[in-house]
Amino acid sequence: MLDHGAPPQPGTPAGPPGGPGLGARLMRRKPVERLVAEGGHGEGGALRRTMGLWQLTMISIGATLGTGIFVVLGEAVPKAGPAVTLSFVLAGLTALFSALSYAELAGTIPVAGSSYSYAYATLGELIAWICGWCLVLEYGVSVAAVAVGWGEYLNELLDGTIGVTIPAALSAPPGDGGYFNLPALLVVLLAMAFLLGGARESARANTVMVMVKIAALVMFCAIGLQGVRSGNYAHFMPLGMAGVSAAGATLFFSYIGFDAASTAGEEARNAQRDLPRAIMLSLVIVTLLYVAVAAVAVGAKPWRSFTDSEAALAQIMRDVTGQSFWGTLLAFCAVVAIASVVLTVLYGQTRVLFAMSRDGLVPKVFSKVHPKTGTPRANTVIVSLFCGVLAAAIPLGQLADATSIGTLFAFALVNVAVVVLRRTRPEMSRSFRVPLSPVLPALGFGCCVWLMGSLSTVTWVIFGVWMAAGLVFYFVYGHRRSRLAAPETPATPEAK
Repeated sequence: MLDHGAPPQPGTPAGPPGGPGLGARLMRRKPVERLVAEGGHGEGGALRRTMGLWQLTMISIGATLGTGIFVVLGEAVPKAGPAVTLSFVLAGLTALFSALSYAELAGTIPVAGSSYSYAYATLGELIAWICGWCLVLEYGVSVAAVAVGWGEYLNELLDGTIGVTIPAALSAPPGDGGYFNLPALLVVLLAMAFLLGGARESARANTVMVMVKIAALVMFCAIGLQGVRSGNYAHFMPLGMAGVSAAGATLFFSYIGFDAASTAGEEARNAQRDLPRAIMLSLVIVTLLYVAVAAVAVGAKPWRSFTDSEAALAQIMRDVTGQSFWGTLLAFCAVVAIASVVLTVLYGQTRVLFAMSRDGLVPKVFSKVHPKTGTPRANTVIVSLFCGVLAAAIPLGQLADATSIGTLFAFALVNVAVVVLRRTRPEMSRSFRVPLSPVLPALGFGCCVWLMGSLSTVTWVIFGVWMAAGLVFYFVYGHRRSRLAAPETPATPEAK
């Protein structure tokens, strides 16, 4: 029996069923020990621990590298001019502060839910739901956004090899001159096929694709340097700091994914040791490559001549060399590279929904694990079809900004969570600790809020509608079906 004279363990129902008020129920927390104990287990099976540091790092790089450079660079340069390099640094610093917090929490709470699970353990169920709902926006919608850019580079490749392209009616969404973006749907379905084969097989395929994309960006820098003109850097910040900030907010989309390794916490062999290392290592590699490529791109092409084409790098290669071969080769590498982003981000989305489903906040179908492959098969199919249709029907720009605001909100919560857990559970073993806490988490939180404020009013309206829909779903479904709401929820075992 529960001793009502002793304080309840964090995350356990206080008093008899139905006793706590609404506020207490919304703030119920899931104990860290319980989160870790449930790790890997789903409906009808368990996830398999097959990944080491190398695979985890490749997941983070795969989910991150290429998105901003291959896809969004053409949109960001007109906002900041040559100072787009500073925009990448600004977005990278914002990501770094949050990455430090992610690294500490990933090593302390190595589970599949990423920031959703961290918020559940520290800030309460309602905040966790909001964070999880933002992750659905971050991962799910970014899959669709990146898939749209993949179609652009596929057309570049087809044009350079066989001289034909997919008609605009079938390669662009409504509003961008087409009716249905078939290539975007196809790349999502291709990623789905890899994920259904198992985590180990998906990680191997991703590693190959990541090496291709790194080679492609190094090749671009080597060849692009030949076309760099110092005059292109004149009037370095023509649109002022406001332009740098606006471009940084858009380019933050290019850092989405470094946290993808944290969604693999239940499939890592040594999660507490390897997750923090993978997160930090991937962010450093990605930031260095982004800044180098952006500097070469604006040096080789006047910033005013940039358009919002998603195939900007291939065009620069063609202009610099005067030959279509190099642009075609880069387009091929981009096709492979962006496919890896789709694969790894889609993986992260399915694992977040897996954790939310295990907690009862979304339907059980998302936590059903196939006994042979050790993957959430139904979850993967549902999410892939949703993202594929979204990619085929929505223009890229709207998707990128909507993804950025959801990500920034989730990152802000992670910075708060790491401070809260330090205060409430100081005795916990941590394989990585954020230096200068709470100063750096506070800076991470402030940078996220600042970049959110740089986004357009339309993006905020979309975000508000998304949040409102999420709250309706939570109060209609998740709040009542939460496993923490069940009277039979066992008390948390004491930490040993």
